[in-house]
Amino acid sequence: MSAPRITVVGSYATGLTMKVERIPTLGETLLGTGYRVDYGGKGSNQAVACARLGAKVSFVARIGTDPFGQMAMDLYRDEGIDVSYIKQFADSPTGVGFIIVERSSGHNCITIDPGANELLTADEVAQCEGAFKGSAVLLTQLEIPVAAAEAALACGRERGAITILNPAPVRPLAPAILQMVDILTPNQSEAKVLAGLSPNADVEPEGVARELIGAGVKQVIMTLGERGALIVTAKSALHVPGLRISAVDTTGAGDAFNAGLAMALACGESLEAAVQFAVVTGGMAVAREGVIPSLPRRDEVLQFYRRQDLMPPDWITANTVDQG
Repeated sequence: MSAPRITVVGSYATGLTMKVERIPTLGETLLGTGYRVDYGGKGSNQAVACARLGAKVSFVARIGTDPFGQMAMDLYRDEGIDVSYIKQFADSPTGVGFIIVERSSGHNCITIDPGANELLTADEVAQCEGAFKGSAVLLTQLEIPVAAAEAALACGRERGAITILNPAPVRPLAPAILQMVDILTPNQSEAKVLAGLSPNADVEPEGVARELIGAGVKQVIMTLGERGALIVTAKSALHVPGLRISAVDTTGAGDAFNAGLAMALACGESLEAAVQFAVVTGGMAVAREGVIPSLPRRDEVLQFYRRQDLMPPDWITANTVDQG
């Protein structure tokens, strides 16, 4: 089968991670262990995850010429990602993220300095015409300037791609942006903020999703952690249960979920089937340490389906994938 084309417009940030016994409270200092330096950034993670699932991926991004930037370029070449639309800057550092992981639960807190990611402009995105040519899915996030994400959605829409926005880190968005989103993939707190609510507001997820659909989003897929995901459209709502997997590190789960969703849709799956597949890829990611090591490859996903006595999608059982 021919590899579907997916365009990812987003961020790269080197992840600096350590583990703690519990997430610190305000003003508190804790001792951590297991410090490591990893590849990161939601756009980058999702691009790698899509490529590992068998997609032909073009990545539009901005990084520095520093050692962290070279790490990123080496990764993309190793993973077979098209780097034609990645620009490096000598006078701006590669983005970095500081990640604290709670040892017992695998839950995390993350802060990010965008660095060169902030240099990605709407005009530059629009000029990357070749990156969008023939793409079945456009996937973007909010670790880049909102104007750049908006331009990515517009370019995807103009070329007939399914547009997916993973709204993280969350910030209020104008209705004009939401109206270009075919599928919005927030977690519960992100959905509330986008709907103009407090992230701690006691509101049912479906009600929040319907507020977003009223604002112009076509479909909302709200991730619910270990409980799976909720699909809400203008006419229906459906809960897709999560998998029973012991979490080791949840850091890359959302990126694996979004990549699984994008890949399944690019292969022609229905929305429900695509979310079911995304729940599998996202669930698999929590069982391993680190982000890039946790992103499953196509053959690993197929093996997981077989071990669980589940029926894998037809497209993933194909003997060959033409990457040309």
